[in-house]
Amino acid sequence: MIRTLLFASLTLAAGSALAQDAAATTAAPAASSAKAAAALQGDAARGHTLTYTCQGCHGITGYKNAYPNYHVPKIGGQSPQYLINALTEYKQGARKHPTMQAQAQSFSAQDIADIAAYLSGLK
Repeated sequence: MIRTLLFASLTLAAGSALAQDAAATTAAPAASSAKAAAALQGDAARGHTLTYTCQGCHGITGYKNAYPNYHVPKIGGQSPQYLINALTEYKQGARKHPTMQAQAQSFSAQDIADIAAYLSGLK
């Protein structure tokens, strides 16, 4: 009986530790990916070529999205860190918008740094 209780206690403790580790590992990629992209040197010229599809929504003053219906934010002139964080969060699913998630899925950390370098330089 004592062996059974001891085994159950150890199993429960191990399961709890694994759950905590899993939670920490899930949260860590978002922060580490954003930091990795921020640490990269962005190439604004390359970022310009990567943002051609962005202009379809973000380049139209006063544009509203069809679904979900809301004002599309201006991204030109935003800070590089904001752009890196936003694209990284869309890529990892932390920000919910189907179109932006699909766009961000194709970007590497270098692509995100390049896009941020280009867009942050716009006025």
